Amino acid sequence: MNIFCIVFGLMLSSFGLLFILLYTNLLTMGYSFLEFVQFISKRFECLLFLFGMILIFVGMERRRKNVLLLRLFTKFWKRRNV
Repeated sequence: MNIFCIVFGLMLSSFGLLFILLYTNLLTMGYSFLEFVQFISKRFECLLFLFGMILIFVGMERRRKNVLLLRLFTKFWKRRNV
């Protein structure tokens, strides 16, 4: 399940980032930076970048907990505290 979240999040975030980069052409057409940010914040394609990043962080959350548990319960940790 975690691998699925990470892979699907990578696909969504890359798709969203692609559209954000494509929409930067609006800056050359006379849009100000504030207008550009307002425009891309309303587009669904660009919001996929945020959804993808959230999925990546959710998929990595359990992996980080397991790494911390492995570090706590090693032989070296038991020797130091005994």
